[in-house]
Amino acid sequence: MNNTIRVGNLFGIPFYIHPSWFLVLGLVTWTYGSGLSAAFPDLGNGFALLLGLMTALMLFASVVAHELGHSFVAIRQGIDVKSITLFIFGGLASLERESKTPAEAFWVAIAGPLVSLFLFGIFAGIGFGTGVSGALAGILGVLASVNLSLFAFNLIPGLPLDGGNILKAIVWKITGNPNKGVVFASRVGQAFGWIAIASGLIPLFLVGSFGNFWNLLIGFFLLQNAGNAAQVARVQEQLTGLTASDAVSNDSPIVSADLTLREFADEQIISGQNWQRFLVTNNDGQLVGAISFDNMRSIPTQLWTETQIKDVMQPIAESTTVQADKPLLEVVQLIEQQKLSALTVIRENGVLVGILEKPAIRLLLERRMQANPA
Repeated sequence: MNNTIRVGNLFGIPFYIHPSWFLVLGLVTWTYGSGLSAAFPDLGNGFALLLGLMTALMLFASVVAHELGHSFVAIRQGIDVKSITLFIFGGLASLERESKTPAEAFWVAIAGPLVSLFLFGIFAGIGFGTGVSGALAGILGVLASVNLSLFAFNLIPGLPLDGGNILKAIVWKITGNPNKGVVFASRVGQAFGWIAIASGLIPLFLVGSFGNFWNLLIGFFLLQNAGNAAQVARVQEQLTGLTASDAVSNDSPIVSADLTLREFADEQIISGQNWQRFLVTNNDGQLVGAISFDNMRSIPTQLWTETQIKDVMQPIAESTTVQADKPLLEVVQLIEQQKLSALTVIRENGVLVGILEKPAIRLLLERRMQANPA
């Protein structure tokens, strides 16, 4: 999530706050502070607002606990948790990858709501079991009810909510295809998004009431995120079964290490290619380095006829190469994570297959989606 502020770590997990959270913190503090002031006039406005702030912070602590529930189960499955972020609609735990099985995905999804249900039981138990009264009883009641609401709301069976992830895991188990689970749960999420928007617009048009304004925001949030999840799933579906070698450019810039710089320069003039960097292979077709025109400029032109490419080529970093049989979906994730524009594709024996660029992947994806529309 963009523009977030890092505030520290939680159990080794980076913890961020989105600026929108401060708006909600202020609104929640004011709402509960005003409520306490009206219910208990003896508190005074200042102390009531302070209690409202404490209540708001405890509510958000409950949201963080909810996200930690997801995170701890993911960590037990060997999944790295990249961050936890608080924002206007609650919290988000960002995981490195998906679970490997539908059962594991189910437990990651259900963990958060179970934490909220547990907290509801704790706060309700303290409130009823200790016989507290006054403002403290009111605060405990709020904390219990909000955690119960978190439990129930997040079980709505549509992405991006936890219930949608649970539904995704169920469909994945039935069909054996995680992407079908995502698409189905995304459509359900979009349906709930439209319902939420309608519940906000109808009172507005009929009686001019803004009482359900939050429903509008939640509806748009569900629509956008469910739609994005469905799109990602469709892309992943099209990339499934493909390997790095399937996206290699047909005209990959490959030259022999034994060519002289003069022969190399003449070939490029004749071919009219616009490549700035070329991959170099030996007589067995194995990748041995790379050469660019900048490398040639360091050699006087009168020496080009006696200087071979292998004399001036540069080594290729292992991080920019990928095995030909690596799943293309993993290659795309690697390119995005490392912010690369291209990768060099080689076979297990080091033989060069060619260069893989992001535009080639997009073109391959477009062709497959046109041939196999949703």
